[in-house]
Amino acid sequence: LGGSRLAFAQAARPQSAGAAGPHRVIIDTDPGVDDAFALLLAMRSPELKIEGITPVAGNVPLELTLPNALRMVEIANRPDIPVAVGARAPLMRRLVTATYAHGENGLGGAVFPEPKLKPIAESAAVFIRRIVRKYPGEVTVITLGPQTNLATALASDPELAGMIKGVTMMGGSLSGGNVTPAAEFNVYVDPEASRMVFQSGIPVTMVGLDVTRKTALTDAHVKILETAGTAVSLAAAKIARNDIDLNRRQGNSSGPNMHDSLALASFLDPSLLTWKDYYVDVETQGELTAGETLGYRPSESGLRGSAPTLAGTKTSVMLRDKFTPNAKVAVDVNSARFFDLLIGRLAGKA
Repeated sequence: LGGSRLAFAQAARPQSAGAAGPHRVIIDTDPGVDDAFALLLAMRSPELKIEGITPVAGNVPLELTLPNALRMVEIANRPDIPVAVGARAPLMRRLVTATYAHGENGLGGAVFPEPKLKPIAESAAVFIRRIVRKYPGEVTVITLGPQTNLATALASDPELAGMIKGVTMMGGSLSGGNVTPAAEFNVYVDPEASRMVFQSGIPVTMVGLDVTRKTALTDAHVKILETAGTAVSLAAAKIARNDIDLNRRQGNSSGPNMHDSLALASFLDPSLLTWKDYYVDVETQGELTAGETLGYRPSESGLRGSAPTLAGTKTSVMLRDKFTPNAKVAVDVNSARFFDLLIGRLAGKA
C-alpha cells in the first residue's frame, strides 16, 4: 500500500486520459440515466480503450442494469466491448434502488428493444481481476455505481490493489447527501465496499455531489441531441426527454443532474474541475449516517473519531496521529465546459 500511496502523493492531478492514450479503463456502472449518458460518452471518446463494462445492482436491480448496459453498447455500435455480469446485491446489505429518480426501467421510462448482445461468461469480479493482472499498472477502474464489483475483486486478490492504476468514482460528498442528509446514493447502497476501496491504497479520484449537483440537463441540451439525428444522439435525447418529464411530474424545477457523466468526463479532461487532496473515509456503523463520506484535510493533525463510550475500552478520540491523503476530491466544476464536451460528443457524427 505504501507504494500506491506514494504514487498518489506524487501525482500532479487526477488520473486522466491524455495525449499518450488510449488509456485502458473498465467502466463499472448501474445504468441509470446518467450512467447511460456516461457509457455513450465513453464509447464516443477515442482517448479510451474500454476493456469492458461491468454492470452492478444500484439505481435499479441487476436484471435491468445488465440489459441497459448491453443496449448502450448496441446503440453505440461497439460489440467489441465485453460486458460482464456483476453483483446482484451489496456486500452486507439489502439492495436499495433509486427508481424514483431513474424510472422503473432505469432509463427514465424510455423504452428500447431487448438487446441482442449477450454478456460474457466471466463474472465482473473475475473479469476485473483478469484484465488488471493482464495489464498491471495500466488499468483505471471508473466506478459509476455502488463499488461492490471492485470490492469483491479486491477481497479475492490481496495483490490486486497494487496493480490498479487508479479509481475514478462518482460517489460521495463532503457537503451532504442526496438519499439521506449524510449520504450520497452510490456509497449509501454499499458503504462497506466504498470503504474498502478508499482504504485499499489505490489512488482515488472522487467526483461527488459537491460538483455533480451543478450539472442539470436542460431542454436546450435535448434539442441539440434531437437535431443531430444520429443513433447515439437520438437515444440520448429519448432518455433525457423521458427523465426530464419524470422530474417535472415529481415537482422538480430543474432537469436531472449528470452525476456519472461528469465523473467520466473528469477522466477525459480533469481541468473541467477544481481538485483538493483529502483523506476520505466512509461511515459504516451509523443508523442515520451510514454511507457518509468524511474528508480530512492534510492540514489537520490526526484523524479524530467520536468521543469514547463508557461501555467501550477506548480512551482517546484520536484514530490516527498521522495520515496521507488517499483521494483527490472535486470541489468545483465548469459546468458549461462539461456540457460542451458531453453534448458535443453525443451529438457528433460517427
